[in-house]
Amino acid sequence: MAEERDEGARPGHLWLEGKTLVHLRADQERPTHMPRGPAKRTGPGFLNPAMAPARTRSVLLLADALEHDWLVKPGHDVRAFDALCATGVRVRRWRNEIPSQHQQRLRVTANDLDRFALDWLERSHAAYPSAVSVDHSLEDDRYERPPSGQMHNGIFVMQNDARIALMEAAYQWVDLDPFGSPVNFLDAAIQGLSRTGFLEVTATDTAALTGSSASSQHRRYGAKGIVDSYAHDDAVRVLLGLIATTAARHDRCVEPVLALFDGHHVRVSVKVRRSRENASEVLNNIGWRIREANGTYRFVQHPTPEEVQRGSGPLWVGPLWDAEITGRMTEERVLQVCEASSEEIDAACKDGLVWDERDKEYARRELCRSVRYIAQAADLMSREHTLYHMDDLPNMAGTGQAPKMETLFTAITEKGYAAARVPDIDPFFVTDAPFETVIACVVRLT
Repeated sequence: MAEERDEGARPGHLWLEGKTLVHLRADQERPTHMPRGPAKRTGPGFLNPAMAPARTRSVLLLADALEHDWLVKPGHDVRAFDALCATGVRVRRWRNEIPSQHQQRLRVTANDLDRFALDWLERSHAAYPSAVSVDHSLEDDRYERPPSGQMHNGIFVMQNDARIALMEAAYQWVDLDPFGSPVNFLDAAIQGLSRTGFLEVTATDTAALTGSSASSQHRRYGAKGIVDSYAHDDAVRVLLGLIATTAARHDRCVEPVLALFDGHHVRVSVKVRRSRENASEVLNNIGWRIREANGTYRFVQHPTPEEVQRGSGPLWVGPLWDAEITGRMTEERVLQVCEASSEEIDAACKDGLVWDERDKEYARRELCRSVRYIAQAADLMSREHTLYHMDDLPNMAGTGQAPKMETLFTAITEKGYAAARVPDIDPFFVTDAPFETVIACVVRLT
């Protein structure tokens, strides 16, 4: 079998994520397409297939930064760092799927403390290399001391504590994806960024972020939550608020690009700029979500004691997305960048991949799911808006049922407002229409 051709004849089987071949351990079952929730860990070398959409969006965002030059000046390199890379699927996807015309400007560093995982990364990247060969030398002048690591066809692999590694060099792009809470790494991640940088943070401790575990939420995030329809959005805003206040302590400000709740984790992506003046304004975007008697909510910066009892916070109360960047995250774009061609699949099958027509269709659907609803909701999520859960509308409106979502959107649009579905496992939509207008539309349609 081709998957056993490299030294040591690693047992296992192959999987295709995006365009990238992933060698799975023999004790990990073949993933299902579009899995939900946390997967069972099988030890070092484990791949969590439920994180594939987050990795796909990371590829799209990094490709967009290189194509549209919103992170560095045209022609300048982007130094991207995966601080907790595990077996390196994300960095391999960066190197393999970002369009070839941008690859020479992309410098990739992968770091982890687990030597087994790094060996797995190095051997996988050697056995199934990127289509475009990138020959980058180590930038010794950027490090206070020469790092211990090796360059592997355009990926510099190093073994270090993530917090130490982040402090040794400045990166324009930092990905922070720990097991559980990212709290212990945030200060180092912020300090590890260049004057203008991009930070992506994953948190899987959703019980703490949503308020299901009140003690953990208070201890880790200094927040109070309410477990209701808005708990997912609270989780996103609590994490974003912590990132913003952490950045402010280091004289930096954040600009959210994409922040969402995805199944079993929260993923926040922000631009980070050094600016004392703007960092001092961080509290303008920190407040509380107060639940109203009619079932909806409002944001306030300084709640009264009575409001605190029916509120969640402190959390980020500003915009969550960047309209221009997320507006380009379409299904057409993700297929263009990340879908394997027939020729690429045939080549992978010669290497030992077992992939049939059903797998091709499921993989295509999974790529589309990773960005579904994002472009349509980009404008609304980037400015003042209100979220509604479709299942809450009958109680809010005093009707026995809710209308179809698309029918409701048409009615809201006819009133001169906007509405769009948002990416969440639950049926949420976002609108700029007043509460009275939304309810009037629901009543008229049911």
